Amino acid sequence: MKIGFVVNDVMTETKGYTTTRLGMAAVNMGHEAWVMSVADFDYAPDGVIHARARRASAKQYKSNEAYLRDLQSPKAKKERISVSDLDVLMLRNDPAEDARRPWAQGAGIIFGRMAMQHGVIVLNDPNGLAKAANKMYFQSFPEEVRPRTLISRDQKEIRAFAKKMGGKIVLKPLQGSGGQSVFLVSPTDLSNLNQMVEAVGQHGYVIAQEYLPDAIEGDTRLFLMNGAPLRYKGKYAAFRRVRSGDDIRSNVHAGGTIQSAKIGETALRVAEIVRPKLVQDGMFLVGLDIVGEKLMEINVFSPGGLGSAQRFEKVNFTYAVIHALENKVQYMRYYQRKFDNAEMATL
Repeated sequence: MKIGFVVNDVMTETKGYTTTRLGMAAVNMGHEAWVMSVADFDYAPDGVIHARARRASAKQYKSNEAYLRDLQSPKAKKERISVSDLDVLMLRNDPAEDARRPWAQGAGIIFGRMAMQHGVIVLNDPNGLAKAANKMYFQSFPEEVRPRTLISRDQKEIRAFAKKMGGKIVLKPLQGSGGQSVFLVSPTDLSNLNQMVEAVGQHGYVIAQEYLPDAIEGDTRLFLMNGAPLRYKGKYAAFRRVRSGDDIRSNVHAGGTIQSAKIGETALRVAEIVRPKLVQDGMFLVGLDIVGEKLMEINVFSPGGLGSAQRFEKVNFTYAVIHALENKVQYMRYYQRKFDNAEMATL
């Protein structure tokens, strides 16, 4: 199998990234794994999509660090490949990380669509990812599994919503990630609400969201694959993130810590409710952030943390992902690459 991984920048990838783990697993399982940055694509006059890609030189690796070192070193194999020769193209670039390069944010989707037309399996489905380009996508899921939400730039509307919610809400930007510009508003903060709204709304719309009391205990990241909870060797791919001190953000790079997670009926019910929409949109690999009985976020762009799940469950979930890709490639061979990409994404 020839698989391509699209990342923001090959040279800024780290050994802990899920994409690095997937690339190493693919190599160790005997596949040809190419990695390319979003800036590496060409659309040729004959309509062929090329990419300046690289792959690690060895056939087996014992550590993510060794694999990434070879991938980023001068001895890596570098070629201008034809993307249509790939069996699978995984779009693992995160648009939120390219705020300073607006042209790069949609590049994976644009070139992924072209690759899809040549019969390459593109995951997650680029048309589905285009729908999810900002947090408004979250509102397309049933309200039963998400907090009550107002999206606006009007300070009066946000203030009225805050009062309706008892004065305690969360403010965050419609676009962006990583816990940046997130505020917890309490009843005693309402006098400063306008300033908070201005701070969050500097670059766009503001999400005002019902505060979930269970958030004090952190959230659970549960991975879905092919529309269902990712389970391998009897273990769920999941972990729990706990906030640090009074910081409401549980993101690890925002100071949170991680623990093992227990996946019970509540989390599985949430996953089942969102399943139809994710399948419809061709979302192969997704990360759900669950607080109590509600979702805080659905991560469809480069969901990370498989290594954290492996750390607690002692199972290498990347092998399950690569096995799933092998199955899809076999299906496409049966059907001579004539199969809808969004449907193939979750088969």
